[in-house]
Amino acid sequence: MSGFLDNDEYERWIYSSKRTLESAINDRDSHFYNWSCFKAQQSAESAIKAYMKGIGRDSFGHSVSGLLKKADFPDEVINKSKTIDKFYIPTRYADAWSEGTPDEYYTEADCNIAIECCKFILSEVEKKWKSLSKES
Repeated sequence: MSGFLDNDEYERWIYSSKRTLESAINDRDSHFYNWSCFKAQQSAESAIKAYMKGIGRDSFGHSVSGLLKKADFPDEVINKSKTIDKFYIPTRYADAWSEGTPDEYYTEADCNIAIECCKFILSEVEKKWKSLSKES
């Protein structure tokens, strides 16, 4: 990592992450459970991409745990993020299931898990960004 931090790019992506989290909460409250879970995953993905883009690193990919690993986050954060990775594909694609559609397989409890996991990741990203900002 270079000594340069791109705060504008970080802020742009972290704002998007927070707005997506709000949308996930709205979808949960409107009983669109599969979309809530997916949006929580997208919010977490945007949060770690905010960090990576802010430090000038490649942020290609959709695995939150993989991106966190590339960014040298602690194992505790990486392991917790594996929960949210599971909401990336099956929440959207009918062919991820042997029958039915994704909306038949997700519950409010699933949303609560996804949203809490996302909030944890967002918090960890923000802490690490603030720590870097103080160093530079």
